[in-house]
Amino acid sequence: MTVVGGTPHRTPVPRRGGAVGQSVHDSLVVAWRNVIRMARIPEVVVFALIQPIMFVVLFSYVFGGSIAVGGSTKPSLYREFLMAGIFAQTVTFATAGAGAGIADDMHKGLIDRFRSLPMARGAVLTGRTLADLVQTALTLVVLAVVALIVGWRIHDGVPKALAGFVLLLLLGYAFSWIGALIGLSVRTPEAATSGGLIWLFPLTFISNAFVPSGNMPTVLRVIAEWNPFSSTVQAARELFGNLPAGYPVPSSWPMQHPVWASLIWSALIIAVFRWLSVRKYRSATG
Repeated sequence: MTVVGGTPHRTPVPRRGGAVGQSVHDSLVVAWRNVIRMARIPEVVVFALIQPIMFVVLFSYVFGGSIAVGGSTKPSLYREFLMAGIFAQTVTFATAGAGAGIADDMHKGLIDRFRSLPMARGAVLTGRTLADLVQTALTLVVLAVVALIVGWRIHDGVPKALAGFVLLLLLGYAFSWIGALIGLSVRTPEAATSGGLIWLFPLTFISNAFVPSGNMPTVLRVIAEWNPFSSTVQAARELFGNLPAGYPVPSSWPMQHPVWASLIWSALIIAVFRWLSVRKYRSATG
C-alpha cells in the first residue's frame, strides 16, 4: 500500500497469466472451497443418492415386466434400456442443488464478500458449477455400481461407456448453469429448489428416458425426440450398447445422430445460460 496525496492507495495485485489465467485460477479456488464444504456435509451427497437409487429399484422391478422394449417385455431388457435415462435424470436433477447453493450464498451475503476480493466476476459461478460437477460424478459412480447389481451391463467396451458418461456429465454441467441462473433470480434457497425442479419433471418424462418415444402421441413424440435430454439418453444407450435388437430408432436427426446432438445441445445451453448467469450476477452485485 502506498500514500498518494495523503490518501492511502492499494497497489493492484498482479494478475496470474492475464485475464483468462486469473479467471481459471479464481474458478478453481472457488470450486475447491465448495468441494471442501461438501466433504464436511456428507449427508448432502447421501441424500442426493437416495432418489436415483429408488428410481432404479422401482422402475426395474415394478415396471420392468410391463413395458415393451424392442417388441419384448423381458425385465432384463428394460433394465438396460432404463439405466441411461436414470443416469441422465440424476445429472439433470443436480440443477436444483446448484440453484439452491447459489441462492443460499446470496442470502447469507457470501457473494458480497467474494465481490470485495480482487477476483474475476464469473469465477464465483464457474467454481460453484465445477464443484457440483464433482458431486455429480461421484453420484454417477455409486449409481453405476447399483445398476450393475440389478443387472445393467455395458456391451460395447469400456472406452465407449466412458464416453457415454462424459456426455452425461456434460449435460449435467450444462443444466447446472440453468440452476445458477435460477439461484440468482430468486430470494431464498427454498424457492431455488422448487424452481429448479418444477420444469425438470416434464423435461425428463416427455422424453425417451423411461419409455420408447415411438409409443407417444405425435406432438409429444416430436417434443421428446428434439428434447436435449432425449439426445443424451439415446447417445448413452448407443455407447453403452443398451439398445436391444429390433428397437426402432426414430427418423428425426437428433435420434439418428444422438452423440452430435447431445454435444451441440450441451454446448449451446452452456454458452447461453453462462452468459445470462454472469450478466445476472453482475447486475445483482453491482
